[in-house]
Amino acid sequence: MDVKICGLKTPEAIEAAAASGASHIGLNFFPPSPRAVTPEAAKELVRHVPERVKIVALVVDADDALLDAIWTNVHPDIFQLHGKETPDRVREIKQRYGAQVMKAIRVADAEDVRAAEAYDGIADFILFDAKPPKDKDKLPGGNGLIFDWTALKGYRGRTPWMLAGGLDAENVAEAIRMTGAKAVDTASGAEDAQGVKNPDKIRAFVSAALQAH
Repeated sequence: MDVKICGLKTPEAIEAAAASGASHIGLNFFPPSPRAVTPEAAKELVRHVPERVKIVALVVDADDALLDAIWTNVHPDIFQLHGKETPDRVREIKQRYGAQVMKAIRVADAEDVRAAEAYDGIADFILFDAKPPKDKDKLPGGNGLIFDWTALKGYRGRTPWMLAGGLDAENVAEAIRMTGAKAVDTASGAEDAQGVKNPDKIRAFVSAALQAH
């Protein structure tokens, strides 16, 4: 079971995630988000990430200048593309940096899930996240919303996927049981407020996910 904690902003939160057994930590580079960090700040944060833990850089329709700055300062293992990036853009980013790419797909129903299939053979991973309501569209993820997990039954793609969207220590075991997810992700489910991680909630989420496997 892979477990990702996303939107980490402090060494303490990173250390809590790593010590609890998280396999991935996510750094958010989307400025409107309360979880956002700059590439320069992230350079210091990644010093606290153990070698075994993968670093994921979340971006939303980022231009090459931002991606270059992230690559120079952070050298992430994975770029998480959380915007409207096309398959061609995913391929371009993979070729430019040689890093893996995770394409986020915003889900409200089974038709949204099928959109992931366009990235087969291009993206290394798919992240299924809840589609935000219209009034929250400026934040494409991390809104604490759950989508109908049964929609994933319609996925026919070959790309490995990770489940996100309103997951926390209370519901992650049920999510894993219902979907068969082999990887899960949370941001809001490990927070006291948007962008404020709680080390105890981080530990509880990772523990619940690993025990559910």
